[in-house]
Amino acid sequence: MVSSKDLLRIATRAAEHAAAYLRTVRPPRAPDEWHAKGRADFVTDIDRSAERMIAEILLDETPGASVLGEELTPDAADTPLTWIVDPLDGTTNFLHGLPAFAVSIAAAVDGHLAAGVVLDVPRDLLYRATAGGGAWLGDTRLATSGITDPVHALVGTGFPFKRGDLMEEYLEHFRDILTSTSGIRRGGSAALDLADVAAGRLDAFWELALAPWDIAAGALLVREAGGRITDLAGEDIAMEHTAVVAGNRALHAWLLARVLASPEPMPEPSHTGGGGGG
Repeated sequence: MVSSKDLLRIATRAAEHAAAYLRTVRPPRAPDEWHAKGRADFVTDIDRSAERMIAEILLDETPGASVLGEELTPDAADTPLTWIVDPLDGTTNFLHGLPAFAVSIAAAVDGHLAAGVVLDVPRDLLYRATAGGGAWLGDTRLATSGITDPVHALVGTGFPFKRGDLMEEYLEHFRDILTSTSGIRRGGSAALDLADVAAGRLDAFWELALAPWDIAAGALLVREAGGRITDLAGEDIAMEHTAVVAGNRALHAWLLARVLASPEPMPEPSHTGGGGGG
């Protein structure tokens, strides 16, 4: 099996190749050039081309692996090595010229995250992590924030824009968390939100319906930066379609308790992903 260091090298090469392509193309501004996967959930030929580029590099370097990709292969084969790929996390931002989108690639070995990269395309920032090797931005080792009092916390979120059945539940959370913290931010790319948690810019993050490609690389970043990222049962996550709560250890525990304090039972998240693109 390829080492975590080599998996990281391969993921980095693929992400940089896709990012270079994304910087050269013109986002289609006319909605008739967008393909709707669902309400407010769009994909373009650019997303698909980027995923093909990424998959070609990954599979050429690791024959016998499979790719779990948002646009082309949302159901990966059962292989010891699985690549989890979002070729353009933050598609709606990209389409509107808002410079907040990323390429996210993670490698899972026997279901356990081994390496991951999140590349902030407009700012050319490469976040990277390996299991047991820490989380990094350039030569700087990342660490989650030291804030422990929620009143001082800045919390990230993503809207359940594809899950109308979750909206009332989410708004209850939003009102409660907004009035208990110093603020809430919604950037539109879950991969970048989790990178911000790992870097200590956001103290915590929650979203109610995300897909593996939205969270896999970011989950490893958060863990390797000393934080926690779980589902609503407090279980560690890797390649699931799931709700997500992340943060430094103190604020993860606080935020999880606030989300679970909702008076209504939480519906099961769908298998269609979440706020990475909307």
